[in-house]
Amino acid sequence: MLLAVLSTTACTFDYGTGDGSEESRPDIVMANIEYVRIRGGDMLARFQAEYAERWERTQTMNLREFSFEQMEDRGETVNVEGSAAEARVFLDSGDMLLSGGVIVSIESEDITINTRQLEWRDEEKHLIGASGEEVDITRADGTNFTGIGLSASIRSRSWAFAGEVWGTYVDEDEDEDDSASDEVAEEEEDD
Repeated sequence: MLLAVLSTTACTFDYGTGDGSEESRPDIVMANIEYVRIRGGDMLARFQAEYAERWERTQTMNLREFSFEQMEDRGETVNVEGSAAEARVFLDSGDMLLSGGVIVSIESEDITINTRQLEWRDEEKHLIGASGEEVDITRADGTNFTGIGLSASIRSRSWAFAGEVWGTYVDEDEDEDDSASDEVAEEEEDD
Protein backbone atom coordinates (compact mmCIF):
# COMPACT_ATOMS: atom_id res chain seq x y z
CA MET A 1 0.00 0.00 0.00
CA LEU A 2 1.31 3.42 -0.97
CA LEU A 3 0.08 6.50 0.86
CA ALA A 4 0.83 10.08 -0.06
CA VAL A 5 0.28 12.94 2.37
CA LEU A 6 0.10 16.52 1.14
CA SER A 7 0.27 19.42 3.57
CA THR A 8 -0.27 23.02 2.44
CA THR A 9 -0.72 26.37 4.12
CA ALA A 10 -2.44 27.96 1.13
CA CYS A 11 -4.24 26.49 -1.86
CA THR A 12 -6.22 28.00 -4.74
CA PHE A 13 -8.44 26.15 -7.19
CA ASP A 14 -8.86 28.04 -10.44
CA TYR A 15 -11.74 26.86 -12.60
CA GLY A 16 -11.26 29.55 -15.27
CA THR A 17 -13.76 31.93 -16.77
CA GLY A 18 -14.87 29.76 -19.67
CA ASP A 19 -13.32 32.11 -22.24
CA GLY A 20 -10.45 29.78 -23.23
CA SER A 21 -7.91 31.44 -20.94
CA GLU A 22 -7.75 28.41 -18.62
CA GLU A 23 -4.94 26.89 -20.73
CA SER A 24 -2.62 29.73 -19.67
CA ARG A 25 -3.34 29.27 -15.96
CA PRO A 26 -2.58 26.35 -13.64
CA ASP A 27 -5.42 24.21 -12.34
CA ILE A 28 -4.14 24.32 -8.75
CA VAL A 29 -1.80 26.80 -7.04
CA MET A 30 -0.32 25.92 -3.65
CA ALA A 31 2.08 27.65 -1.23
CA ASN A 32 4.37 26.09 1.38
CA ILE A 33 3.65 22.49 0.50
CA GLU A 34 5.04 19.27 1.92
CA TYR A 35 4.42 15.94 0.20
CA VAL A 36 5.30 12.72 2.02
CA ARG A 37 5.31 9.33 0.31
CA ILE A 38 4.68 6.35 2.60
CA ARG A 39 4.64 2.61 1.82
CA GLY A 40 3.74 -0.02 4.42
CA GLY A 41 3.98 2.57 7.20
CA ASP A 42 7.53 3.60 6.21
CA MET A 43 8.39 7.03 4.84
CA LEU A 44 10.01 6.71 1.39
CA ALA A 45 10.41 10.37 0.45
CA ARG A 46 9.57 13.92 1.42
CA PHE A 47 9.26 16.86 -1.00
CA GLN A 48 8.85 20.51 -0.01
CA ALA A 49 8.31 23.67 -2.04
CA GLU A 50 7.48 27.29 -1.30
CA TYR A 51 5.21 27.51 -4.34
CA ALA A 52 3.63 24.95 -6.67
CA GLU A 53 1.46 25.00 -9.77
CA ARG A 54 -0.29 21.87 -11.04
CA TRP A 55 -1.27 21.61 -14.70
CA GLU A 56 -3.76 18.77 -15.31
CA ARG A 57 -3.71 19.01 -19.13
CA THR A 58 0.05 18.38 -19.33
CA GLN A 59 0.24 16.34 -16.09
CA THR A 60 3.05 18.52 -14.72
CA MET A 61 3.85 20.41 -11.54
CA ASN A 62 6.09 23.47 -11.47
CA LEU A 63 7.75 24.06 -8.10
CA ARG A 64 9.81 26.93 -6.68
CA GLU A 65 12.36 26.66 -3.88
CA PHE A 66 12.15 22.89 -4.06
CA SER A 67 13.84 20.42 -1.68
CA PHE A 68 13.60 16.68 -1.27
CA GLU A 69 14.73 13.75 0.85
CA GLN A 70 14.77 10.05 -0.06
CA MET A 71 14.70 7.71 2.92
CA GLU A 72 16.07 4.24 3.58
CA ASP A 73 16.18 1.87 6.57
CA ARG A 74 12.39 1.87 6.80
CA GLY A 75 12.27 5.66 6.79
CA GLU A 76 14.82 6.05 9.58
CA THR A 77 17.67 7.69 7.63
CA VAL A 78 18.00 10.09 4.73
CA ASN A 79 20.13 8.64 1.91
CA VAL A 80 19.59 11.27 -0.80
CA GLU A 81 18.72 14.92 -0.33
CA GLY A 82 18.74 17.88 -2.62
CA SER A 83 17.43 21.28 -3.56
CA ALA A 84 16.87 23.52 -6.56
CA ALA A 85 15.46 26.96 -7.21
CA GLU A 86 12.92 25.39 -9.57
CA ALA A 87 11.66 21.93 -10.46
CA ARG A 88 9.29 20.58 -13.06
CA VAL A 89 7.77 17.20 -12.19
CA PHE A 90 6.19 15.06 -14.89
CA LEU A 91 3.42 13.32 -12.97
CA ASP A 92 2.83 10.42 -15.38
CA SER A 93 6.47 9.28 -15.46
CA GLY A 94 7.99 10.58 -12.21
CA ASP A 95 10.68 12.35 -14.25
CA MET A 96 11.98 15.71 -12.98
CA LEU A 97 13.89 18.66 -14.37
CA LEU A 98 15.74 20.62 -11.67
CA SER A 99 17.24 24.04 -12.37
CA GLY A 100 18.82 26.99 -10.62
CA GLY A 101 21.51 26.07 -8.10
CA VAL A 102 20.91 22.32 -8.08
CA ILE A 103 22.56 20.45 -5.20
CA VAL A 104 22.12 16.69 -4.68
CA SER A 105 23.88 14.78 -1.87
CA ILE A 106 23.97 10.98 -1.91
CA GLU A 107 24.97 9.80 1.56
CA SER A 108 25.64 6.15 0.68
CA GLU A 109 28.08 7.18 -2.07
CA ASP A 110 29.56 10.18 -0.18
CA ILE A 111 28.93 12.33 -3.27
CA THR A 112 27.60 15.86 -3.63
CA ILE A 113 26.58 17.07 -7.09
CA ASN A 114 26.36 20.79 -7.81
CA THR A 115 25.21 22.16 -11.18
CA ARG A 116 22.91 24.59 -12.93
CA GLN A 117 20.46 22.01 -14.32
CA LEU A 118 19.88 18.29 -13.76
CA GLU A 119 17.32 15.90 -15.21
CA TRP A 120 16.06 12.78 -13.43
CA ARG A 121 14.58 9.96 -15.52
CA ASP A 122 12.73 7.81 -13.04
CA GLU A 123 12.14 4.58 -14.97
CA GLU A 124 15.80 4.29 -15.98
CA LYS A 125 17.08 5.72 -12.65
CA HIS A 126 19.29 8.05 -14.66
CA LEU A 127 20.70 11.55 -13.91
CA ILE A 128 21.56 13.77 -16.86
CA GLY A 129 23.30 17.15 -16.76
CA ALA A 130 22.45 19.85 -19.29
CA SER A 131 24.37 19.60 -22.55
CA GLY A 132 27.58 21.61 -22.37
CA GLU A 133 27.07 22.52 -18.70
CA GLU A 134 29.61 21.98 -15.94
CA VAL A 135 28.81 19.56 -13.11
CA ASP A 136 30.88 19.68 -9.90
CA ILE A 137 31.22 16.47 -7.88
CA THR A 138 32.80 16.41 -4.42
CA ARG A 139 33.45 13.83 -1.72
CA ALA A 140 34.46 14.19 1.93
CA ASP A 141 37.83 12.50 1.18
CA GLY A 142 38.98 15.51 -0.86
CA THR A 143 37.91 14.26 -4.28
CA ASN A 144 36.67 17.24 -6.26
CA PHE A 145 36.21 17.27 -10.01
CA THR A 146 34.23 19.03 -12.70
CA GLY A 147 32.97 17.59 -15.96
CA ILE A 148 30.89 18.64 -18.94
CA GLY A 149 27.68 16.80 -19.81
CA LEU A 150 27.08 14.35 -16.94
CA SER A 151 25.26 11.06 -17.50
CA ALA A 152 24.91 8.79 -14.46
CA SER A 153 23.12 5.47 -14.04
CA ILE A 154 22.06 4.94 -10.44
CA ARG A 155 21.30 1.24 -11.07
CA SER A 156 24.72 0.37 -12.45
CA ARG A 157 26.52 3.01 -10.34
CA SER A 158 28.31 4.30 -13.44
CA TRP A 159 29.22 7.86 -14.42
CA ALA A 160 30.18 9.32 -17.79
CA PHE A 161 30.83 12.79 -19.16
CA ALA A 162 30.28 13.94 -22.73
CA GLY A 163 33.10 16.48 -22.54
CA GLU A 164 36.21 17.47 -20.64
CA VAL A 165 36.76 16.43 -16.99
CA TRP A 166 39.27 18.02 -14.58
CA GLY A 167 39.97 18.05 -10.86
CA THR A 168 41.41 15.89 -8.09
CA TYR A 169 40.59 12.26 -7.41
CA VAL A 170 41.65 10.77 -4.07
CA ASP A 171 42.35 7.04 -4.31
CA GLU A 172 40.75 5.35 -1.28
CA ASP A 173 43.31 2.53 -1.40
CA GLU A 174 46.21 4.95 -0.80
CA ASP A 175 47.94 4.46 2.56
CA GLU A 176 46.87 7.39 4.74
CA ASP A 177 49.96 7.17 6.99
CA ASP A 178 52.30 7.76 4.02
CA SER A 179 50.42 10.87 2.85
CA ALA A 180 50.32 12.27 6.40
CA SER A 181 54.07 11.83 6.83
CA ASP A 182 54.66 13.52 3.45
CA GLU A 183 52.71 16.56 4.62
CA VAL A 184 54.62 16.71 7.92
CA ALA A 185 57.98 16.43 6.13
CA GLU A 186 57.03 19.29 3.81
CA GLU A 187 56.03 21.46 6.76
CA GLU A 188 59.30 20.75 8.57
CA GLU A 189 61.32 21.77 5.49
CA ASP A 190 59.56 25.16 5.46
CA ASP A 191 60.68 25.97 9.04
